[in-house]
Amino acid sequence: MAILGAGFGGLAMACSLARIGVGDFVIFERHDGVGGTWRANSYPGAACDVPSHLYSLSFAPNPNWSRTYAAQPEILRYIEDCYERFDVRRRVRLGTEIVAASWQDDRRCWRLTDGDGAAYEADVVVSAIGLFHTPAIPDLPGLADFTGTVFHSARWNHDRDLTGRRVAMIGTGASAIQIAPAIAARTMRLSIYQRTPAWILPRKDEAFTDDQKRAFASDPAVALRYRAELYEQYEQNTSFIAGDPAADLIAAMADSYRDRKVQDSGLRAKLTPGYPAGCKRVLISSDFYPAVQRDNVELVTDHIERVLPAAIRTVDGRERACDTIVLCTGFRATQYLGGIDVTGRGGTSIHDHWADTPRAFHGLAVRGFPNFFLLYGPNTNQGGNSIILILEAQAHFVTAAIQAIRERPGSSVEVRPEAMRRYLIELEAALAGTVWNGGCKSYFQTAGGDIVTQLPHTSGWYREQTRRFVEDDFELSV
Repeated sequence: MAILGAGFGGLAMACSLARIGVGDFVIFERHDGVGGTWRANSYPGAACDVPSHLYSLSFAPNPNWSRTYAAQPEILRYIEDCYERFDVRRRVRLGTEIVAASWQDDRRCWRLTDGDGAAYEADVVVSAIGLFHTPAIPDLPGLADFTGTVFHSARWNHDRDLTGRRVAMIGTGASAIQIAPAIAARTMRLSIYQRTPAWILPRKDEAFTDDQKRAFASDPAVALRYRAELYEQYEQNTSFIAGDPAADLIAAMADSYRDRKVQDSGLRAKLTPGYPAGCKRVLISSDFYPAVQRDNVELVTDHIERVLPAAIRTVDGRERACDTIVLCTGFRATQYLGGIDVTGRGGTSIHDHWADTPRAFHGLAVRGFPNFFLLYGPNTNQGGNSIILILEAQAHFVTAAIQAIRERPGSSVEVRPEAMRRYLIELEAALAGTVWNGGCKSYFQTAGGDIVTQLPHTSGWYREQTRRFVEDDFELSV
């Protein structure tokens, strides 16, 4: 077996395989260490917006989380510890990026090629590279001619000291609202370029006391109960159905929070969304509003016309000097398997097969691509709960599929066309009734407007759907 990606998904998959005695697998990881997105995203202020005790593996509780919402370094340490604790690290091949995977029908196996041209073979391939894999670099006129330093938030340049710098930060999404408060005080000038304001809720982040940590460590039932309470809170308050009264409550809370924290009416208007709450990702932060009100910070809402060698000019003709540009412009989340040339039966490319609208059976399997599975695939991104719940469910499902293959040596497994059709009909019907169809543009959608990232159901629904590997939905051939 080959697993692509050594983040949470790869870890969950490896541990699930170990539980059924499968030890012949390799995890290919392009970075120089494990951790996935939590290694790649090391920008100042990076933290999770799901509580720590819920954003962790169910079989690997951590009683020593320092606070409600863990920061990137602590999450990365947790992942690294799990790779060591469960004896998975030795199966990871670091600095190896798989760039092609081709199904060999005559031999019923996959041929993988890495960036250096080395080739490998595997009976089964599981992609665990997830959504946030390829940074989105905006096509800004003049960006290539900028004489200062430019970098994406997911490729943070730690050699660039921002103290006393004139920094332009493009974007006000999930990473930007963490970065701005972390760097504002040390910059000479921070210009934040906003295209669309976000719905923002306050972040109630508290440190766990020593007594709480001791209780979590000494009595696992205490930690389990706390995790269960968090799960129910998020599961019950997840709102993505159009017309759900919970969305109105979220909007009212966000409006009240903004009104309290932003005194200037002009600035408050700039920060007020004009689309339904939940149509784009709802963010949590208790320090972004204070940051944009600093004397050395400006929120710019005029569109960028051009990047100059040492400034950015907006459509109103104003030029703002800068020596550093930070691109907080997100990822090409709808481009699943970006950078990997995957070809299935008959040499068909998976990207051609999808025709710009990625779909997979419960986000896991694609017709025409035998023995190939995706974790965090199309339409499995959580609308409100922890993605770790989904990853564990997917790893369990894939493991069950592998058990079916092992019972028929030399066989391959592939989703049936009728199962895929049934799933797509149900998916489209569910998506049609969501707030994501509310008219706003987001990373949830392709250029054509198809929602390909979001799961239009709760995590509980998904886990029930993937609890068993139903052989009637798949073809097992020898």
